[in-house]
Amino acid sequence: MQVSQQIVSQFRRKRLFIAATVAALVIFLTLAFRFFEEKNRIEQQSHTFANEAILRFDRMFSPLDVSANDNLGLVGQRCSDVRFTLVEKLAALQTLRSLLLVESDSIYCSSIFGERTLSFSKIYPELAIHNQRMLLTTDNYLLKGSPVLILWTPISQDNNKSGILQVINVEMMSNYLLEPTLPWVERAIFNVGGKSLEYGTPLIQPAIPSEDEVSYEEASLRYPYTITLFGPSPARLALAAVPSQLPLALLLSLLTGYIVWLATANRMSIAWEISYGLSSHEFLVYCQPLINARTGECDGIELLLRWNNPRQGWVPPDVFIPMAERQNLIAPLTRYVINEVVSQLPSLPDTPDFHIALNVAASHFHNRAILNDLQHLWWPANPRQQLVIELTERDALPVVDQRVVSHLQKAGVKLAIDDFGTGHSSLSYLKTLSPDVLKIDKIFTASIGTDAINATVTDMVISLAQRLNISLVAEGVETAEQAAYLRERGVDILQGYYFARPMPLADFPTWLSER
Repeated sequence: MQVSQQIVSQFRRKRLFIAATVAALVIFLTLAFRFFEEKNRIEQQSHTFANEAILRFDRMFSPLDVSANDNLGLVGQRCSDVRFTLVEKLAALQTLRSLLLVESDSIYCSSIFGERTLSFSKIYPELAIHNQRMLLTTDNYLLKGSPVLILWTPISQDNNKSGILQVINVEMMSNYLLEPTLPWVERAIFNVGGKSLEYGTPLIQPAIPSEDEVSYEEASLRYPYTITLFGPSPARLALAAVPSQLPLALLLSLLTGYIVWLATANRMSIAWEISYGLSSHEFLVYCQPLINARTGECDGIELLLRWNNPRQGWVPPDVFIPMAERQNLIAPLTRYVINEVVSQLPSLPDTPDFHIALNVAASHFHNRAILNDLQHLWWPANPRQQLVIELTERDALPVVDQRVVSHLQKAGVKLAIDDFGTGHSSLSYLKTLSPDVLKIDKIFTASIGTDAINATVTDMVISLAQRLNISLVAEGVETAEQAAYLRERGVDILQGYYFARPMPLADFPTWLSER
């Protein structure tokens, strides 16, 4: 009872561990998903801010660009003739501080100061010599020290020292177009040609992020400027938002853990039931006699396992055997049967002609497990009886495990193919396993005298076995007609209710003596 309680506790702990592990995994995955989702959202918002700022700047520069190209014809005309026109253009384009005409590398006309004589190359070498279209600098003439953006429109690519200069009030422009959006954008910077103007700062100076800031940069596709954004790390902002997601994650984890606990109940309870049944000897070894068709004598027995579960009553073998196979408990059941029959060997006929048939699943052949079990349980008892291993066809036997069959046959163990004709590889087994015995399934035996097709199949199986010199055992013999039919066709062994029902192994000696 103590062992069974340990088994119960073990499976309960295993179920609890699985449910808790899944619940913890759900918490982690939920928080991780929300973290990355929030991080991506913050990054996307920052990129959206920069793209929208670029779009607004481009929309502002576009009419200036169009106006400059439309008025390139003013270049070369006398300043006194075109100055009034320049003033009109300046009034129409409110973002401009002044307009300058340049001819042959000379700034000769200003919308504010009138006629001028200034060297274009000396004052603005970036535009005249390095062919830049924009320049971020400080105003040295009207509002000295204030930041300005100069937009240069040359007459042509070949004549880069004649054209129109537009001086833009960039400080007012940046304050209107670059207002940061907290918390993901703390600082917004307008960059042209390596120079920067930050929102809220009237100075043109390099923009350097602080230790806990990260930067994003987006460039305009139409004009030579970029927008740089500084702000907290998206990971840091996302991590700060994680605690707010904890209630949802906890609720999901508890729900998932409970579902897993319920889902594992049935799957794990049968494993516990079988293990508990083994430890408490709920399983009983039965046997069914094998009758010699010619002499009518009992030539052996087939070992059967029955389960009297006090909690659920008698559990049919076709219910618990497949479950045991799925739970990898079929080998312990087979060992249980071997132990029980070894303890009963002294009461069984002590002769090599007496066969003891044991059902073994294909999985028991893996890694020579059946050989190891026989070496530890069967052969140390020095049995004289003939052991017959019955392999059911519903399980495929890999090639590597077929070598185990050869070892068993060399050790004197016979191999029988159980339920022959109902599986998926009957004929291939005849070639690869070279069985000693074929067992005709009871569905074919039951068809005798009633089903012509199955009866024909039965005759074919009998003929095939006789041609290959393989012994035949017919299962499910329930009538004298069936027994006579099989006996006439040379079947060696008969088994079924007509001769004896399965009985507890301990009752077999009494049955045999009375017979």
